[in-house]
Amino acid sequence: MIDGAGAFDAYRASFAEPSGYLNFASYGPPSRAVIETIGRLATAAAEGTSSALLHAEDQRALAAVGRLTGFDADGLTLTSSTSLGLMQVAFGLPRGEVLVSAAEFPSNLYAWWRSEEAGLTRVRPLPPVPVDPFAPITPERVAAALKPDTVAVSVSAVDFRTGARADLAGLRDVVGDRLLVVDGIQGFGVADLDWTDADVLVVGGQKWLRAGWGSGFVALSPRALDRIRPVLGGWTGVEDPGNYDGRPHRPLPNARRFSVTNGSPFASGAFATALEQLESVGVPAVEERIAGTVDQLLAALATAGTPVLSPTGRADRAGIVVAGTSAGAASAVTARLADAGVTATAHGEDRVRLSVHATTTTAAIDAALDVLGGTL
Repeated sequence: MIDGAGAFDAYRASFAEPSGYLNFASYGPPSRAVIETIGRLATAAAEGTSSALLHAEDQRALAAVGRLTGFDADGLTLTSSTSLGLMQVAFGLPRGEVLVSAAEFPSNLYAWWRSEEAGLTRVRPLPPVPVDPFAPITPERVAAALKPDTVAVSVSAVDFRTGARADLAGLRDVVGDRLLVVDGIQGFGVADLDWTDADVLVVGGQKWLRAGWGSGFVALSPRALDRIRPVLGGWTGVEDPGNYDGRPHRPLPNARRFSVTNGSPFASGAFATALEQLESVGVPAVEERIAGTVDQLLAALATAGTPVLSPTGRADRAGIVVAGTSAGAASAVTARLADAGVTATAHGEDRVRLSVHATTTTAAIDAALDVLGGTL
């Protein structure tokens, strides 16, 4: 790894998103290196390169996931999306109750709802805070809601709606021997956390990891690997998959038992490249760059008199800043931002979500404030 500014300059030079792009919580434009990897692999496939050589990208991606998560290699498998990873976990859980907030992103709700409909689990919403339906999920709230038949608690590492960072260590303590399932898509790669506090970590690669769609991983602790069955596992998740004898084979002893079929080597290669680029500068450096840019954005919003509806302390946030608008104005404000070359997301009728990455420039902040300061 190149040290210091040289590493970051090389990292930054590989990206080409528009200067006003402030929407990484929805989608992170991939780097030139990621695009080149996809092109190289697509060319190799067109030239008849063997499937085995192309699928070597899977192991490259898994190796990088292991280094960045701290999970043992046996607990790692690739997935095409956060939604699919959560669905496989939900259908394989032991019988019992799953505790999850109704304010979670839909992928972290439908998985449990569908499992409940299939008669496999029971879903209980975390009791909301009456004065704030989007209040952060705290260890105290979870501890008060746990019951003897609760088998798992599912949370987001960073809330998609508010940008609040979960206290994973505190949740680990109160959850105890139950499974702690973490949707990490809004925090992995930009928040330097101990991810091994989770029993299950599910992350898609298309947002902050900037790897494009169709990429992601599931990481399982030994406890989770022991308890979660591969109910939705397919033919590539078993021993001797090439023996087409018409008989069910034993599931693999590791997390690859959740494999459904051969994945895309293009997605795996893109994912591996994106993760290796992240490693070239290190998550702490990315986190620090983002924190500094968020500080600038928060200060500018305060100067403009724009209300901030997300956490402001560095320890409580990642890369998401939520600006309040007047009632019913969020869509119109987002449209004005787009006209000014700023990409953001309207959430509800009275809030606009801005999300910055390590490559975000001061020019993007200035462009957003020209609109926000003049319309709110």
